[in-house]
Amino acid sequence: TAIVAEELGRAMVPGPFLPTVIVSAVLNEAGRTTELAGLADGTVFGAVSLQPGGLRLVRGGGTLTLSGTSSHVLGGQVGDVFLLAATDTTGGLVFVLVDRDRLEVTDLPSHDVVRRNAEIIVDGLELADGDVLELDSRRVRDIAATLFAAEAAGLADWATTTAADYARVRQQFGRVIGQFQGVKHKAARMLAQAEQARVTAWDAARALGEDVDAAEASLAAAVAGAVAPEAAFQVAKDCIQILGGIGYTWEHDAHLYLRRAQSLRILLGSTASWRRRVAQLTLDGVRRVLSVELPPEAEQIRADVRAELAPATTLAGAERKAYLAEKGYTSTHLPAPWGKSADAVTQLVMAEELRGADLVPHDMIIGNWVIPTLIAHGNDEQLQRFVPPSLRGDIVWCQLFSEPGAGSDLAALSTKATKVDGGWKLTGQKVWTSMARTADWGICLARTDADVPKHKGLSYFLIDIKGSGLDIRPLREITGEALFNEVFFDDVFVPDECLVGEPGDGWKLARTTLANERVSLSNDSSLGSGGEALLDLAAEIPGGLDAEQMTVLGKVLCDAQSGGLLGLRTTLRSLAGGQPGAESSIAKLLGVEHIQQVWEVAMDWAGPRALLGDQGRSATRMFLSSQNLSIAGGTTNVQLNIIAERLLGLPRDPEPGK
Repeated sequence: TAIVAEELGRAMVPGPFLPTVIVSAVLNEAGRTTELAGLADGTVFGAVSLQPGGLRLVRGGGTLTLSGTSSHVLGGQVGDVFLLAATDTTGGLVFVLVDRDRLEVTDLPSHDVVRRNAEIIVDGLELADGDVLELDSRRVRDIAATLFAAEAAGLADWATTTAADYARVRQQFGRVIGQFQGVKHKAARMLAQAEQARVTAWDAARALGEDVDAAEASLAAAVAGAVAPEAAFQVAKDCIQILGGIGYTWEHDAHLYLRRAQSLRILLGSTASWRRRVAQLTLDGVRRVLSVELPPEAEQIRADVRAELAPATTLAGAERKAYLAEKGYTSTHLPAPWGKSADAVTQLVMAEELRGADLVPHDMIIGNWVIPTLIAHGNDEQLQRFVPPSLRGDIVWCQLFSEPGAGSDLAALSTKATKVDGGWKLTGQKVWTSMARTADWGICLARTDADVPKHKGLSYFLIDIKGSGLDIRPLREITGEALFNEVFFDDVFVPDECLVGEPGDGWKLARTTLANERVSLSNDSSLGSGGEALLDLAAEIPGGLDAEQMTVLGKVLCDAQSGGLLGLRTTLRSLAGGQPGAESSIAKLLGVEHIQQVWEVAMDWAGPRALLGDQGRSATRMFLSSQNLSIAGGTTNVQLNIIAERLLGLPRDPEPGK
């Protein structure tokens, strides 16, 4: 049903589908199945009001009476069966079900001109017991939030696609507007919000349709209610901005999507209220469990893996790491004999069994990039010399790529490699090199041919960090620590056997990824370590959080759960044999900004005591440290370009001078 709601929203199909399926789902949940036939076959339309307005249910003298004027009723102009929120005079919110012929219905001039609303007025309408739903009002709102979110996801997708399509063809200043970074980055942000809307709506629909704890399902619905309608509203506004003048005209459909998105956002209840709902549920200990159901063959794999891991539990330290490396568990996705050649299912089973046995293979860190490249492009001597000790942890790697003039634009590097007898002499400077003072070996890109295009003149070298005579100077960071380093090459000799591939292959090698990439599923909280840390801090605030802090906390937790869901969806794609979707690029963008926001909020909540220096692993230090996340490994600015160009098809920036 959520998929249908999404697609009808994307197409802006008129009519009362959304309120009708909400009424149907609520009746089904309440066990009122005999009333579903007309709603299902389209002869009866539903109408829904999720906020009570002035509508009150009065209990007294053994009777139930309904009085007052409702809030806006979605689909009320054509509805036959009205599901109405009302304030119960004994406290709380209830939902009543009343046929149209018992109500005074007034059509309203509606902001959403494709699906119009109404209000109802009643004066002492006597209700039967069955007219007041026994279903918890929160469950009704969760069902509505899920289906609102699904439709919002369709709206957001249409707005993003429409804006990108226009930006690819509309020309100004002699080029298409999609080439301007201001437009490109806005479109990338739109896609990120649309993906958040889609993934949270998907999860809420899964949770309501599965046999999961009611509180957990309610949390999933609350996240969807907080994220998707707001995302659709923001993206619809951005769509009009990118469309420019034509987007502001009545004849273009963009305003219909803006009106629909804004109507959903308001009729469902304020975004802030849904964020506070997320915060409260989470503070109460509710968590969304992110897991996958593995196929039956996983059990045989599990038995074999468990037997093979048993000897490792009797070992310790380096011996344990060496055993796991020899058996292929350091990086199970690598091809045998270095890994297990494990497919997605096998990787997940192996990860579960390693955790269950409390076994932790060596983490190669930078070696996780180096070793797949050597396996794909290195010769036999290089494989035997470097791969086994790296898998065991005997070799620690660093990466010598970035330079003062070549950060994001890596192909612009200028470190020069000159051919000499028996090898190469390297001259130049590298910067931002983590672990350079402790690493054993490094991978280095250097220019071996200055007469070809910049991407084609690079070569890939293996550098003996401790034995090559490098000048390594620590760089102090804003945290006060010095993990980064400058590395100077002054005619450093590198033997021929330390060139990987052929001269000029460097760019290809630097971009190497294997077809069987690592598949993982976080075993931590769906909120991640940052979200849980913020919750711990919230528990320490005297008197608890105020409304504004609860709203902020809810926003941070929604972003945290969105990131976990994007990762889950990537894993499910891999298990189904598919290729990664947009979520991998979006997850990096959102994940970085989420972590930075976590520690900024943590500092705000800590107050003046956060301004004390030298606090170890405090919120203050984490705030400072997290600033590198939007720079390291490709800046957020470049990431936005990549999302816009590769996922939305917007044109690349013009060549310099053209």
